[in-house]
Amino acid sequence: MSLIRRLVAAAPDFPAALDALLRFDTDDDSTVDQAAAAILADVKVRGDAAVLEYTERFDQVRAGSMAELEILQPELAQALASLPAVQRAALETAAARIQAYHEHQRLVSWRYSESDGTELGQQVTALERVGLYVPGGKAAYPSSLLMNALPARVAGVAEIVLVSPSPRGIRNPLVLAAAALAGVDRVFAIGGAQAVGALAYGTRSIPAVDKIVGPGNAYVAAAKRRVFGVVGIDMIAGPSEILVIADASTDPDWVAMDLFSQAEHDEVSQAILLCPDRAYLDAVEEALVRRLPTLPRQEIIRASLANRCALIEVGSLGQACELANRIAPEHLELSVLDPEALLPQIHNAGAIFMGAYSSEALGDYCAGPNHVLPTARTARFSSPLGVYDFQKRSSIIKVSRAGAQTMGRVARELAMGEGLAAHAGSAALRLEESAPPAARL
Repeated sequence: MSLIRRLVAAAPDFPAALDALLRFDTDDDSTVDQAAAAILADVKVRGDAAVLEYTERFDQVRAGSMAELEILQPELAQALASLPAVQRAALETAAARIQAYHEHQRLVSWRYSESDGTELGQQVTALERVGLYVPGGKAAYPSSLLMNALPARVAGVAEIVLVSPSPRGIRNPLVLAAAALAGVDRVFAIGGAQAVGALAYGTRSIPAVDKIVGPGNAYVAAAKRRVFGVVGIDMIAGPSEILVIADASTDPDWVAMDLFSQAEHDEVSQAILLCPDRAYLDAVEEALVRRLPTLPRQEIIRASLANRCALIEVGSLGQACELANRIAPEHLELSVLDPEALLPQIHNAGAIFMGAYSSEALGDYCAGPNHVLPTARTARFSSPLGVYDFQKRSSIIKVSRAGAQTMGRVARELAMGEGLAAHAGSAALRLEESAPPAARL
């Protein structure tokens, strides 16, 4: 049995084969959903007491109060100060690049005036308080913390509350250091659905937030889905994805490792290569086989390659772009000599990596653009996390006396057509022909 499936776009059964490859069951696990719902309901009623009980049950951390689970600023600062110099420099470089990129995304308020003196516009304000979920313990995701916290800071969010579990009391210094670097205001060593509930509903110790962002396990995802509406959420992310379009100009080993970079996340990650050169596809497959035994997560990669990955021979780079738009991948690498020529043909992708040197891994950590990206074909209608996700837009309507005469007649006519007499009356009362003499002065 081959390591990875091979498909040919010209084959009669290709459309069905591609549909099967892209199909992924996104239905909620009812057991997980019911468990998350029960935890949320309990936290909503009992607050801190429920959070403490679940933290002891799931993380094996017993605490007498939430104060014992709050990580204060001196500990964050100490974690940053204690990092090895090379590691701290890497973290600081990544943070600076992420912040610099997101500075370009900030929305600003605007207005314009019409000839009759009416002013219209948009006022942009930041969310007041945001909750950030970051996995903790042995799993270190300082990059996710930076990618979520720094855009919120650039947007002007007043307070960022971080929740990050510490199984068996293990607090990851990299996560704490990143929190210090990003200027996180409060940190609690809690996780799971109970942490999501605490952020959404608020407890005596944990303030309710306006939006919850950040990755988590199935229980966290189920909880986020359930509290949406009470608070905003960033997205419900699916398995990691990479799609590479290649013209045979890139070293096959480079492309093979790029495919591995997503396949190593879990057994249902997706890695696809589109190329019109069959010999090149052979070379990439040879590199996959040769390099796989050298990787520590080879069993996960092997399962991923067998489950949802493929090398696809296309008729042309143009056809590759058409397929890319259909697949709408989280990450798209244009590993070709002239990526600019293909870019106008790409409409659906979370992030687009241009040229052979633009590996997806750089985007995960330090290129600057956000690595929180739409998955499972949602790039057809959604975008990467950004500063705009932490800003609100309010419409500004300042109607002049003259404008009320013009628009009032329009509004009255349309309101009467809809059978809404009070709407019509509200607009009509401001018409000078309807007002008593004293009101016209």
